[in-house]
Amino acid sequence: MRGSLRYVAALLIALFSVVSYLCKRQHNEITGETQHIDMTAEQEIALGLQAAPEMAQQYGGLHPDQEAAARVKEIGQRIVAQTKAGQSAYKFDFHLLADENTVNAFALPGGQIFITAGLLKNLQTEGQLAGVLGHEIGHVVARHSAEQIAKSQLTQGLTGAAAVAAYDPDRPSSAGTAAAAAMIGKLMTLKYGRDDELESDRLAVRFTAEAGYDPNAMIQVMEILDRASGGGSRGPDFFQTHPNPGNRIGEIQRAIQNEFPNGLPPGLVP
Repeated sequence: MRGSLRYVAALLIALFSVVSYLCKRQHNEITGETQHIDMTAEQEIALGLQAAPEMAQQYGGLHPDQEAAARVKEIGQRIVAQTKAGQSAYKFDFHLLADENTVNAFALPGGQIFITAGLLKNLQTEGQLAGVLGHEIGHVVARHSAEQIAKSQLTQGLTGAAAVAAYDPDRPSSAGTAAAAAMIGKLMTLKYGRDDELESDRLAVRFTAEAGYDPNAMIQVMEILDRASGGGSRGPDFFQTHPNPGNRIGEIQRAIQNEFPNGLPPGLVP
């Protein structure tokens, strides 16, 4: 009897989680997608602004080189101004972080975008920097953080339901099954992250070209990231939050072909 009640409780938790997730629907005007999201753009902006100081501090704060920081802001704002990103509700700002050793760039919800000095010093052209910033702008306008929050809530509900159903206090070994369910939930979340990265690559192809930069520079960025990551020594893609940079090159090439089947516009900045 006790087991039956446990299964009923687990089923109710799972149903509530799925129904709550499916009812959260918003249309994204930039990507054309209908997304499962339960946040407004204003909430995303507030969340990003709140998290920005702490995130910057983790990378040693902002870089003191005002000229380099201004260059990052100028290129970032140029992309925003000349693409649909500028028509969104988001308040974009671009920051150069002081960390000279870490190769990274990331976006917070609402438009706060960061690049480390460690990555910037590895970039050789304006187009490469535009590719990095265009990719992060893609994360913001595609609302990936808001999607991740909704998906995380769904995953937590489903894995919680699985744990309730699997655990039997009379059989302590069943705790292993519950732990396995939690691991599956974690891997699901990682997969969502990789899909987001590839979508941001595709958006960056469009955004960089619209802003006057050659999207082929993104391929050079992937080569730089590949070398920085050890040339593919990071383990299988399935267990990474980001796709292997070397594997992303083919996706970028396909995105360029799909976006510009008749060839890129002339005069783009490399």
